[in-house]
Amino acid sequence: MSIIEHVVLFKVKDDTDQAKVNMMLNGLNGLVSLDPVVHLTAGPVFRTRSPISNFTHMLHSRYKSKEDLNSYSAHPDHLRVVKENVLPICDDIMAVDWVADNDPLPLSLPCNSAIKVTFLKLKENVTDEVQGEILGVIKGIKDNVSGIQQITCGENFSPARARGFSIASVAVFNGVNEMEGSEENEEYVNLQKQKVRDYLDGVIVVDYVVPSSSSSSSSSSSSSSSSSNL
Repeated sequence: MSIIEHVVLFKVKDDTDQAKVNMMLNGLNGLVSLDPVVHLTAGPVFRTRSPISNFTHMLHSRYKSKEDLNSYSAHPDHLRVVKENVLPICDDIMAVDWVADNDPLPLSLPCNSAIKVTFLKLKENVTDEVQGEILGVIKGIKDNVSGIQQITCGENFSPARARGFSIASVAVFNGVNEMEGSEENEEYVNLQKQKVRDYLDGVIVVDYVVPSSSSSSSSSSSSSSSSSNL
């Protein structure tokens, strides 16, 4: 089974009423009930670690196939939430999708889990060999950084809303303390960054905490196709 990771970053307009933000998040979290969805959580960004990123909220969801992701994207309930609750209050949206390089377990993340999302934009003419080396560096982090419960990485397959960011990863911790404790491995992490820095044109790193209002489902799927990707 190949798990599809789907991450959307949102920038809510500065003057937005909190009630409308809550409606957006309630609407997005409600989509966990759709048949194709294995896991879905949406909430405020805990911390942004990149100067080029000003995103305020994040959605992370998982599917058992690309067809299930397309089915979710095309579902009338999803399209309604996007049209009525998301687009009117957001002035920036970015989405990245990838096939997880392993089967992350559990698929549904418990409340208060901490997630570190990393997007990499590669310079032009970076070879497939180098791209493979970069993915290898990311995969090796779990064995050398304490506190990581899961890590997946892969190449983005939905370029329309990804702004040229072509490699993505999700690292999952039991909580914020474990995520912040992992920074004790700063020397190792910096060494890995040095290995790939020359090949990068941009990096986005966002920390997120699964809110208590999130829930998950592991229902069976139907399939369809759509260009929507939120």
